[in-house]
Amino acid sequence: MSAIFEPEAKFLLWLEIELLAAEGWAQLGEVPSDAIPRLRRAKVDPARIDALEARVGHDLLAFLGAVSEPLGDDARYLHRGLTSSDVLDTALAVQLTRAADVLLRDLAGLHEAVRRRATAERDTLMVGRTHGMHAEPLSLGFVLAGWLDELGRARARVERAREEIRVGKLSGAVGTHATVDPRVEEFVCARLGLQVAPVSTQVIARDRHAAFLAALAVVAGSLDKFATDIRHWQSSEVAEVREPFGDEQKGSSAMPHKRNPVLSERICGLARTVRGYALVALEDQALWHERDISHSSAERIVFPDACMVLDYMLRLMTQVVDGLTVDRQRMHRNLLQGGGIVFSQRVLLALVEHGMDRDQAYRIVQRAAHRALDDGQQFREVIAQAPEVRERLTPEELSTLFDPAYYLRNVRVTYERVGLA
Repeated sequence: MSAIFEPEAKFLLWLEIELLAAEGWAQLGEVPSDAIPRLRRAKVDPARIDALEARVGHDLLAFLGAVSEPLGDDARYLHRGLTSSDVLDTALAVQLTRAADVLLRDLAGLHEAVRRRATAERDTLMVGRTHGMHAEPLSLGFVLAGWLDELGRARARVERAREEIRVGKLSGAVGTHATVDPRVEEFVCARLGLQVAPVSTQVIARDRHAAFLAALAVVAGSLDKFATDIRHWQSSEVAEVREPFGDEQKGSSAMPHKRNPVLSERICGLARTVRGYALVALEDQALWHERDISHSSAERIVFPDACMVLDYMLRLMTQVVDGLTVDRQRMHRNLLQGGGIVFSQRVLLALVEHGMDRDQAYRIVQRAAHRALDDGQQFREVIAQAPEVRERLTPEELSTLFDPAYYLRNVRVTYERVGLA
């Protein structure tokens, strides 16, 4: 990913755009065709470009100066009728399209890793949690199936963002093609694999760029969510799942016992960075016309950084998912904490089905569950002692309500819906 945005790669893109534009003009008879092979011998010298930019204070003019020096009279065929944004915006479109291709490969790799783990953990029972409290049983595979579904949307979202950003412009100072024949623009964009922006001003409209970074930010948010789950599962009180931890790795300078979820924490922290970059792009979308600026200095940082950070996050999350260690015994102990309070709804529904008023049944089950939680008693034993329960449910009927496998009876449907059947 970093190679896409390194200075020399950027300058080579600028040069290719300038050369293609000259070829386009040559096809129209406006530039001598025999000049094109001589122009094609042009090279980029990043050090020379930097030196000139320090003098002239303009990156593209410094680039043109450095490239033109060895070309002699042929240099006049470069940048014919163009404005700086024609080159800069078109090059950025190529870079972001290539960056999106890398991110899509990363997403495909993570999608496959999650698919493998979701398949393997389909029936691995664990307690569900809502509002940080124990809820009803589910399976680790069911949770991972949710991740898989979300990653599928992430891939589609990045694909749409790639297509939306894959546009170039060579339309002149204010976009009217007054100094650039539209056929030159069409030629250059086609050779670069870009669509032509239907309408442009000095720049390509920045809603495209804001949408691109917004798509990346949503993907980062999904990774943040997954990593937060892992951090919770790895906490000492839960200890059901842990991320990879090397034999030589150390978790704390002071406490040797710690196996901190450093990879998950890193992903959570980096997600905030990508979201911040998206906010910058959204702000810049409005500033383009408000301040009549040509190119935001922030863009030169946020686009490369956001792409590289998300690339790293996706590869890191794939490593985490592939290396997860699952403690099924701990999951079972947590599931039965409080003597089965997670089965409270099944008891409630059974009482209602046997003729009890729902609010009355709710109060009875709630009192028993709270006694189990507050006094260290077993919910299953407490609820079995309630006279109202004994009147309606036999011990055998009550026992069947505490079978955790019941909660996976329809997981097959979810797996079919996400293509895991």
